[in-house]
Amino acid sequence: MSMSQRQYAFQRENPVPAGPASLAYVSRAQYSREWNSSLHTHGCAELFFITGGHGRFRTQQEDIPVTIRDVVIVNANVPHTEVSQLESPLEYTVLGVEGLGTLAGAEGYSMVHLHTDWEELMGCLRMMLQEAAQAQPGYERVCRNLMDVVLIRLSRQGDIALSGEAAGPRSSRECGLVRRYIDNHFKENLTLDQLAGLAHLNKYYLAHTFQREFGVSPINYLISRRIEESRFLLRETDHSISQIAQILGFSSLSYFSQSFRRLEGVSPVEYRRRRRIPAGKRV
Repeated sequence: MSMSQRQYAFQRENPVPAGPASLAYVSRAQYSREWNSSLHTHGCAELFFITGGHGRFRTQQEDIPVTIRDVVIVNANVPHTEVSQLESPLEYTVLGVEGLGTLAGAEGYSMVHLHTDWEELMGCLRMMLQEAAQAQPGYERVCRNLMDVVLIRLSRQGDIALSGEAAGPRSSRECGLVRRYIDNHFKENLTLDQLAGLAHLNKYYLAHTFQREFGVSPINYLISRRIEESRFLLRETDHSISQIAQILGFSSLSYFSQSFRRLEGVSPVEYRRRRRIPAGKRV
């Protein structure tokens, strides 16, 4: 009995023809009444894969229709937005990729309608979303490898040209802006969506870059600033624990107590008992 065998040898090379690229985020969006269609920018390139519905992709110069199987690649810092038809809600999956660009004209984006490779790309994107949602050990590596597959597949399309793109300091500046805003407004009811809107960044990209810059997420930084202020209020004032939680913008007393214990190792009541300065000794 004979056996048939085929072996394929590989040369070592850069796995991504487009150059060194880093996955910042992956997300899936579906049109809703709360959809924000104002022009905005991101500190990284975005790759939109239209998976359902009909709508339009807008930049400052152009307004083009998009539908399923369309792929739009937008360079970093290019103002853009997506608009959905009400009767046919737009759906898409988007990858935020640092260190990547599309070789486009002054408009700063490229678009192609895929006749081939669509199902293969959708399989990669579905697996990326599943891995990111489950966050099992090694999921980031899996997602990065799947991103490489997606970029290689796209680079084979004759209508799309990808290139390496040096990452600029913009993301650092925007993260610094957000941190300063939190420092000055931490008593207010701040959300990640609000902070991202302030910086004109995608909220997932903001969370990723802020964590990389400062070693903590924007929301956890906000909580730490509130807890820092709460220590002063517990020592120096006669406000009740509930009043302090309200002053500092916590949604509930239990959330404040839980956050305080997590960072300080004791409850607010116990901290006040240990650290309270008698009224006669306060300056």
